[in-house]
Amino acid sequence: MGKPAVILLSGGLDSATALAIAGRDGFDLYAMSFRYGQRHAHELECAKKLADAVNVKRHIIVDINLATFGHSALTDQSIEVPRNRAVADMSGDIPVTYVPARNTIFLSFALAWAETLGSTDIFIGVNALDYSGYPDCRPEYIAAFTQMANLATRAGVEGKQKLTIHTPLIQLTKAQIIRRGLELKVDYALTSTCYDPDETGAACGQCDACQLRLKGFAENNLKDPAPYRS
Repeated sequence: MGKPAVILLSGGLDSATALAIAGRDGFDLYAMSFRYGQRHAHELECAKKLADAVNVKRHIIVDINLATFGHSALTDQSIEVPRNRAVADMSGDIPVTYVPARNTIFLSFALAWAETLGSTDIFIGVNALDYSGYPDCRPEYIAAFTQMANLATRAGVEGKQKLTIHTPLIQLTKAQIIRRGLELKVDYALTSTCYDPDETGAACGQCDACQLRLKGFAENNLKDPAPYRS
């Protein structure tokens, strides 16, 4: 029996790799996904397949509706998903695909589950290099949340648990993440990264997430196994 760890599993490339790393490190895997009103809800089907593929102890999908607040192209259908942006422009201004407070909300749910499991470990696949300029993917954000989390729980105050938030991808490029995942036998055909897939789950190939993913595979001289619209 390993130590329990909660892994935030979106169904995308990064979270699939973080899941594999947690498994490699000997943790018992408890995967948490969210149905939050995202336009790319197909990723949840991928999360289920990934969880089944590595035999996680338990996979839960939490229902919250961030579309109530809108203000993001991922939760408001009236806002267009940016397409065909230059990669150099993606880490400038915070894009309209940023979902307000999303990682804070997700990590708070993960923290609650970790405390009930007696777990001191949460894994999240955030990345501060090849990413789309999101403020809640930065190392200083993770450090601040960790400090808050250890002040906010009964287990932390009583000294029973000291939470660690693992960010094994945070200083890797997308190409390096893919290379690490392939070493760990991640089946990237099971993942979905696109912000605006069609009804079958085929990726658009033009949004920021698709372009960064395609760039990562190209830098490894590999073809992305995910389906794309023709």
